[in-house]
Amino acid sequence: MSNVEESEAAETVSPVEEDDVRNEARNIEEEGDIAADYLEELLDIADLDGDIDIEVRGGRTYISIAGEPEDEKSLRRLIGSNGEVLDSLQELTRLAVLTATGNRSRLVLDITGYRQGRAGDLKRIAEEAVAKVGTTGGSVALDPMSAYERKLVHDCVAALGMQSESEGEGPGRHIVVSPADA
Repeated sequence: MSNVEESEAAETVSPVEEDDVRNEARNIEEEGDIAADYLEELLDIADLDGDIDIEVRGGRTYISIAGEPEDEKSLRRLIGSNGEVLDSLQELTRLAVLTATGNRSRLVLDITGYRQGRAGDLKRIAEEAVAKVGTTGGSVALDPMSAYERKLVHDCVAALGMQSESEGEGPGRHIVVSPADA
């Protein structure tokens, strides 16, 4: 085969692969629509005003609920202490998608930018843990956090050149940061 033929063969995508990509995109779009409908109904029942935004990034659906400044205080009640109510709403929304489609959802729900702000806090926590590990050479255990938050911290710690792993079970599951060579 010539270089031109090899190049053309490498760039060719089979019809099956194209169908899979289209189906996946359609499924993610459907997931977002079902989740938005569910959340809109919930907001109506709770008599809360909020705008729902759907975004797809990296094959995952991100749903944000935001409101006018006068509505933000009411919406923040849906976050709860340390995001516990938000995590529960996210799981309920995932269950609504599962019930409607038969497919598990990995959607992420954010209300009034809580998760975005929390991501900044988690990055700072990871940076402080990495600095402490670098100074002491020992391991540092972090406070328990949700699976989504642990993933953000693991990614940050890895990007900073250290190693991390989750330990514990249930609500006590936490991250331990250690030197990369440990």
